[in-house]
Amino acid sequence: MAGISLKDVSKAEKWLLHVDGSSTIQGNGAGIVIASPQGEDLEFAVKFGFKASNNEAEYEALVIGMKMAYEAGVRHLITCSDSQLIVKQVEGTYKAKEENMIQYLRQIAKLKANFDYF
Repeated sequence: MAGISLKDVSKAEKWLLHVDGSSTIQGNGAGIVIASPQGEDLEFAVKFGFKASNNEAEYEALVIGMKMAYEAGVRHLITCSDSQLIVKQVEGTYKAKEENMIQYLRQIAKLKANFDYF
């Protein structure tokens, strides 16, 4: 990808993480975009090797995106998802009831600790 280098990542600048998980008959996966403060995008497509619901795919996308951003040196991260359920659960507005969603929230909480701003 031209124009952006991981060594150029500033820990103080706010980056955007856009995630979109998908579950279809053909398979499960996610689209992940990490946008720099300068407006340049790092785009990724991930195919899961396991079955997942749409909500699980959204959570997987968020987990993967957060890990990628952290490994790139990003410490100020704003996240975006088209899933109101996932957004509200991560914010704490909605409570997760299913055990798998609770596990995802625990994983997200651990990952959030890696960021100065989330």
